[in-house]
Amino acid sequence: MLNGLIGRKLGMTQLFNEEGSVVPVTVIQVGPCLVVQKKTLEKEGYSAVQLGLVEPGKTTAKKPMLGHFKKANVSPTRVLKEFGFSETDESEVKIGDQVLVQDVFQLNDRVDISGTTKGRGFQGVMKRHGFSGGKATHGSMFHRAPGSIGQSAYPSRVWPGQKLPGRMGNKFVCVRNLRVIEIDEEKNLLIVSGAVPGSRGSSLKVTKVKI
Repeated sequence: MLNGLIGRKLGMTQLFNEEGSVVPVTVIQVGPCLVVQKKTLEKEGYSAVQLGLVEPGKTTAKKPMLGHFKKANVSPTRVLKEFGFSETDESEVKIGDQVLVQDVFQLNDRVDISGTTKGRGFQGVMKRHGFSGGKATHGSMFHRAPGSIGQSAYPSRVWPGQKLPGRMGNKFVCVRNLRVIEIDEEKNLLIVSGAVPGSRGSSLKVTKVKI
């Protein structure tokens, strides 16, 4: 059927495996999601299903999007994402259906999780790239500066890709091949090994890995 769902990051904790070792895990509230739109190879040029994350409370949308949800006869959602599906399973996916975490994922599945990293604002080279900086001694006058960024004679310019100060974080990142440790069907929780991008409460795209 579908190869993934939308979720929200709740935070990190740790569990103990069978050997008694500590495993850092991330708790994600995955779904429930509504099927808002089906995209076919004949009409859009590719096969996909657009899902909306169901959240507590009243969700409003702008007028163009209200028409989009009204056409599907579903309640408006704030987060929409597309997921692939097999052409042979197209009949199993219907607009307006609700998809839960247990419908897609199982224990020990491998998943790819995509999200937006935390924004750190404008940062210098020491925090952004891990530069060591200059000496901290009295009279140094060179502490957190990047040093020389180019040559004066040739090429008399800064090379493309030079590590410089700039905006840090707030980028779309995908963490691959995380293992599903535990599933709580009652609370729609998916517990995966390791860390995932984003702050608590940020939306994530959780996709199953094809083996």
